[in-house]
Amino acid sequence: MLHIEIEPVWRFRKEGSPQAAIVMLGILNEIRQTGKLTSAASHANLSYRHAWNLIEQWSAFFGAPLVERQRGRGTTLTPFGEKLVWAGQRLEARLGPQLQNLAQELASEIKPFLHQQPSVIRVHASHGFAVSKLREMLDRLPALGVDLRYVSNQNSLVSLAQNACDLSGVHLPRGPLREQNIRSCLEWLDPREDRVISLVTREMGLMVKRGNPLNIHSLEDLVARNARFVNRDHDSGTRQVFNQLLELHGINPSALHETQLEFTHAAVAAFVASNMADASFGVEAAARQFGLDFIPLLTEDYFFVCHRAFLDTLPMQHLLDLMKGEEFRDAIANLPGYSASNPGQISAVKDFFESMAAEPGGIVVPVPRPPKKTVAKRETKKETKKKVARR
Repeated sequence: MLHIEIEPVWRFRKEGSPQAAIVMLGILNEIRQTGKLTSAASHANLSYRHAWNLIEQWSAFFGAPLVERQRGRGTTLTPFGEKLVWAGQRLEARLGPQLQNLAQELASEIKPFLHQQPSVIRVHASHGFAVSKLREMLDRLPALGVDLRYVSNQNSLVSLAQNACDLSGVHLPRGPLREQNIRSCLEWLDPREDRVISLVTREMGLMVKRGNPLNIHSLEDLVARNARFVNRDHDSGTRQVFNQLLELHGINPSALHETQLEFTHAAVAAFVASNMADASFGVEAAARQFGLDFIPLLTEDYFFVCHRAFLDTLPMQHLLDLMKGEEFRDAIANLPGYSASNPGQISAVKDFFESMAAEPGGIVVPVPRPPKKTVAKRETKKETKKKVARR
């Protein structure tokens, strides 16, 4: 299976000069994390001398040092070097899922011209760390390809209803917000033909700077401390859940000091870590990735939905075996705030959602058994809703 990777290149130019400096931010980031130029050079598969020469060339280009070496303290980044690294972190977090979508589109376009065409599972899913781990493992299976597109909760269900994907990835909050979110999902599900496949649970909450300097412990504190808040884009499922939390606590969204909108959990975490915001809302794994403190607010279930007939296909059997395997469970165990929730367990729509009523704070939501909706009817319903492009 052909895999395509699209990565941004940091190319700096000075006005009136044809030459450009291409800065390898990975080298600088490794220095920031380890304090050792030897480690950074090895990580980039470069000799120590070559890595140091590159750093000197970059510093000469900018006219400002990127690193400094002190006796007994190893190699550290200067404030300018730190600023470059954090800019790169934000860019990678912001563009990563979008670049993966573009790479997958290109792979799908050229696949018919290749001689080897393995079975492909089309997955439309809300972006998450567990889905990324699952994709990494699927990419290693030679007989199985994955066409993964990151879309919002609702768009993934619409894609499944219109047979534009084989698997739809969805996340739902537990507790008092569950009922309204279940009802939204059920609008696009056929209890007779669709099946739910359990995957993981994940912790959601506030991400704040290390040490929590503003002493933020609740949603109310965001307003009371006038905290600079980086929010998710308006169409994301996480933004929808956050707005529901604000409403539950009687907080008007306009009372927040919103400074920026971003498209992924990692992107908002990177903004807080680089001191461009005081707080955000997202998964614990993103907070820990960037060394932030985390205040848990709710737990979400993340699961897949597919048509019943797809369960009997060979690609789906491979995927289920992978989800139930020890390697996937170990990978999830290493994600902060994530827990493997009977991954690969198949349930009828009615059984799955009714089982949620048995959880603490669970609410019984009647699951209708309507006739199979036509695509035309679903499309009409879709047109009455705001189009959702991202999670």
